[in-house]
Amino acid sequence: MDWVPTISEWSGPAFKRIVDALAADIAGGRLKRGQQLPTHRALAQALRLDLTTVTRAYGEARRRGLIEAQVGRGTFVSETTLRAHSDIPQAIKIDFSMNVPPQPLEANLDLHIVQALGALRDEAGLSSFLNYQQPGGNDDEREVAAHWLRRRISAVRPERVVVYPGNQAILFNALLSRCAPGDFVLTEALTFPGMKAAAKRLGLRLVGVAMDTEGVLPDALKSACREYKPKAVYLTPTLHNPTTATMSQKRRAAVADIIQASKTLLIEDDAYGWLNPTASPIANLIPERTYLAVGLSKCIAPALRVSYLHAPDEHSARDMSESLGATMLMGAPLMVALVTHWIKTGVADDIIRAIRDEAAGRQRLAGKFLKAVPHAAGPHGHHLWIPLLQRRNPTGFVGEILRRGLAVVGDDVFAVDASAQPGVRVCLGAPRTRDELAQGLQLLAESFASPNRAASIV
Repeated sequence: MDWVPTISEWSGPAFKRIVDALAADIAGGRLKRGQQLPTHRALAQALRLDLTTVTRAYGEARRRGLIEAQVGRGTFVSETTLRAHSDIPQAIKIDFSMNVPPQPLEANLDLHIVQALGALRDEAGLSSFLNYQQPGGNDDEREVAAHWLRRRISAVRPERVVVYPGNQAILFNALLSRCAPGDFVLTEALTFPGMKAAAKRLGLRLVGVAMDTEGVLPDALKSACREYKPKAVYLTPTLHNPTTATMSQKRRAAVADIIQASKTLLIEDDAYGWLNPTASPIANLIPERTYLAVGLSKCIAPALRVSYLHAPDEHSARDMSESLGATMLMGAPLMVALVTHWIKTGVADDIIRAIRDEAAGRQRLAGKFLKAVPHAAGPHGHHLWIPLLQRRNPTGFVGEILRRGLAVVGDDVFAVDASAQPGVRVCLGAPRTRDELAQGLQLLAESFASPNRAASIV
């Protein structure tokens, strides 16, 4: 047989030891996704256990999402531990609307969560994380974060790091701290919907700046800074949402010079930075003018509400900590402790690497199915952008695709004004498996295959 677990290293009932050994062998790479496992009877004979024990173990492993049974073929290691969504409307066969990272088997989030919680329980007791904590993180959490972030920004110092419950909270509080109602804020012509919502709530005037395939255009940004004298500029230079644009280093330098000369501030959203770690944040060029938001939602999991702000200086960091305390009080202490443990032990890097590899595989698959459909994509990103030649009724166009059972997002969600490039965002991370993704991509390719539809594509 290809796999016989060593169960003597584990404690508890025999069936549980088999499942623990299976999970460990998956985490260690000894078992690969799609690998066929021994039959119940063959494994029982190899381990000298009764058939009922092995059957119970396989049942528990299926419940945990580690394996899948295929009628007439056998039992196989799962592609993902992610369970099927139960709250997706029946009209949607495949969801391409949610920009979330995939959860490949190699990331093994369930196991890493259980192990980390066990370590935290043994070290300090879980109940110790159910009390009020210091807004912005304690000294150890900020020190660990700073050490990790030095791979993104060289000037990082713990005193300038603030632990936040997600990038959205950083964006809102940065705007709240540095802008007043009626102030202008510049962003790309197509931008993150969370920025649009924050600006609206705070009474700010958001201005979209023209873009190309690298992101915001320096000349257009310079003109807008001269005309509007903005209090801040919000940009996503790496794997921009929704267009996937990533700025070259030359473009980043030009943007940094403009922000410096204009004496304004940059709010840099590095939500996707860990997916493309060679792309250096603009914050490295103008750290004293940048609020850098580095989150985990797009590189690990969306509900992992832990993000790190690197502020322009210590005074700004204290101000942002006070703003956090006034608006949300603190990040969830247990979640922050979990992430801190993952960073300390290297688990965070392992998870991100697995997700980045899976994202690359899904992008290659999309390239094959959509080779006749012009689109923009980043090699390790979770989404792609299909530009359109002419503006259509976004609701009607997205509705057409929805009638085929596919959920995508139209440009109206991202557009700051009517001049933005029309198109649709297609997210590749939400489908549970690559088989499910391939089915959706085939339907999507067919929806663009008619002469009328093809004529509308750039």
